Amino acid sequence: MMMFADDTKIWARIQKLEDKDSLQYDLDKLVEWSKQWLLPSTQKKCKVMHIEHDLPTKYTMSTEDKRIQLENITTKKDLGIWITRELKPREQCIQSAKKAQSVLGMVRRHFKEIDKDDFKIIYNTSEHTLSTVSKPGLHICRKTRHA
Repeated sequence: MMMFADDTKIWARIQKLEDKDSLQYDLDKLVEWSKQWLLPSTQKKCKVMHIEHDLPTKYTMSTEDKRIQLENITTKKDLGIWITRELKPREQCIQSAKKAQSVLGMVRRHFKEIDKDDFKIIYNTSEHTLSTVSKPGLHICRKTRHA
């Protein structure tokens, strides 16, 4: 289990169907712990991602009066990086390209005539936006494309 601020991640290697019981036990213990320390978890925000397996596992978390089945997802953005169940960078590349195209579209809409010097100024101004979202992803995409 890993905790960062209000974000908790639990993982377990599930190689056979019986392994799911261990993960369900960890989820139940997390719910107990959060109640004990008055740090409620929002079960609707809790998701399950099966990485590289297709076993028919389902997980639940308790609320005050019932158990809620957790939603299965195939992609998730976490700390600015897109994670997929295949652990491939494709989604990161797609989202990074969309963000870069969005910034480029904004520049084109707001600046009808632009020369090389103006573009450098605008690029350097918007570089922070690009670097926080796109540059890590583009670095991964470049490595993947050339490999």
